[in-house]
Amino acid sequence: MDAQQVARGLGWFSLGLGVAELLMPGQISRLVGVRDGEQDGLVRSYGVREVVAGVGLLTHPAAAATWVWGRAVGDVLDIATVGHAGPNDPHGRKRMANSLLMLSGVLVVDVLTARALSMNPPRRMKGGRP
Repeated sequence: MDAQQVARGLGWFSLGLGVAELLMPGQISRLVGVRDGEQDGLVRSYGVREVVAGVGLLTHPAAAATWVWGRAVGDVLDIATVGHAGPNDPHGRKRMANSLLMLSGVLVVDVLTARALSMNPPRRMKGGRP
């Protein structure tokens, strides 16, 4: 699988995650170990960010490196937000630790993909699409 295919998959992942964050912010907060309702507005704003990144990746593949670097910056923001949330109960701490581990893994995928795309940008074919 090449970096362009991974970027396309990340675009679909961003769309799905963004829609979930927009429609179910309380459930997403609970999933990552934060009390329900405390961060709904913030979670929804992160959902907008994810949807924009997903649309960008899927509709502008020639600029995929830029969009994936943007996702990586968003990952860092997500890690900082979840790490700062500090749940009170042991189950919340475990969910938060698992979320931080997952977010770190996604950050690695985003950075490696963005780096590969930056080093080998897609070639344009007829019709302007790679």
